[in-house]
Amino acid sequence: MGTISSSGSTIVTANYGRFRRRMTIGIVLLVTLLVGGGVGLGVFLGTDPGAGDGAVAVPDAVLPDLGEADPVLAALSADAPVPDPAVLDAVLTPLVSGPPLGPGTTAQVVDVATGAVLYDRDAGAPLTPASTAKLLTATAALTTLDPAETFETRVVAGSVPGEVVLVGGGDPTLSRTEPSLTYPGAPTMADLATQVVAALPAGTPVTRIVVDSSLFSGALTASGWGPGDAPSSYAAPITATAVDGARVSPGALARSGQPGLDAGAALADALGAPGAAVVLGQAPAGARTLGTVESAPVARLVEQALSQSDNVLAEVLARHVALSRGEPATFEGAARAVVAALDEAGLDVTGVTLADGSGLSREDVVTAELLTALVRGAADGSLGDAAGLLPGLPVAGYDGTLADRGDDDPTTAPGTVRAKTGTLLGVNALAGTVVTADGRLLAFAVVADEATGSEVAAEAALDQFAATLAACGC
Repeated sequence: MGTISSSGSTIVTANYGRFRRRMTIGIVLLVTLLVGGGVGLGVFLGTDPGAGDGAVAVPDAVLPDLGEADPVLAALSADAPVPDPAVLDAVLTPLVSGPPLGPGTTAQVVDVATGAVLYDRDAGAPLTPASTAKLLTATAALTTLDPAETFETRVVAGSVPGEVVLVGGGDPTLSRTEPSLTYPGAPTMADLATQVVAALPAGTPVTRIVVDSSLFSGALTASGWGPGDAPSSYAAPITATAVDGARVSPGALARSGQPGLDAGAALADALGAPGAAVVLGQAPAGARTLGTVESAPVARLVEQALSQSDNVLAEVLARHVALSRGEPATFEGAARAVVAALDEAGLDVTGVTLADGSGLSREDVVTAELLTALVRGAADGSLGDAAGLLPGLPVAGYDGTLADRGDDDPTTAPGTVRAKTGTLLGVNALAGTVVTADGRLLAFAVVADEATGSEVAAEAALDQFAATLAACGC
């Protein structure tokens, strides 16, 4: 069974699964055989300029009737049998009561249609959730902000000739490249630079770029983050101005320790002024706007944050929730705002403590009961716009942080499980939805913050928990 390395919720920027790798290898082998056998690709594809009148015409193909495709999954039905709680207790408890997850593991399974609790193992006990905490941030963002809202990055005139100010609006997806290598639909620095050049007097050189990240305040890293967490391959200092998710270069895994200055340097390059000085500062009051770009809508940003477990993007979304609720755009303010938003939505936040918006902090504690309630509320529509978190849940064996989990093992239910992963050293969690063999939609969460086995073994146990639910005709 395939697994994915996600220590500290490592971001995976290009994880296509084994099926795609096999297909790529097959194509490479085919091309190699054709070329090695003296067959040019142009002849093979019918585009060789030497394939003139003497070329053999390709006959018309007669396509076979494929008939009706058998459904892979049972259709959802409110009348589908509900799993027997006694049976679930018998088959699930052995999976979560010992190694590799550890004896303190909590779990819950709920029927989405009725809300009936079908399985509960200390689900009200708060544990370290790792990146499943992103479900809290996602729900707060979708229910507090307008899902169609976008975040604006601006460039304004500086206080002296030749100076421009890049004003961060809390959009870390702004891209150095066209299109973005990491965030489909992201705005580009090239677009912003084109507007700036058009707005400046002809021939005006840009000699100084000021980067204004004052929209956010407070510490750049959260309490409970380790000294090696930012910068790393999965996190960076959180600022209101960044490019490519604070990566050191487009498409890279490594994140930068100076996201704001990197964004300023990217603007300088886009303006054709790589020698311009780049400094941190603030825009002059009433400065003339030279150019603006907008992020993708909040709903799309939430999807990207969940699918790839993007810590930087999750933290920025939490800051916007804070601003919307009148809290300071700090880690502390964002944490208060997220919890308050969930409480206002009618969710039980008893025992919940957050120190950040991504789940990277070991000071975060969340209950499996809350995680299940979030997923169920999104799935049954009772949480309104929070339904928008479902498209961001990775599908086992197909995409996101579950792309390589269950992709080649039918016993791990590829395609039937949509869930958010969570991984820190000694912490493994999974929360999402699963469709049973009878076509019943269930919400579930499993949290283990004292895992005794390896990361691979713990993830396999979580996957087996979900697969057991999927196989249930009980």
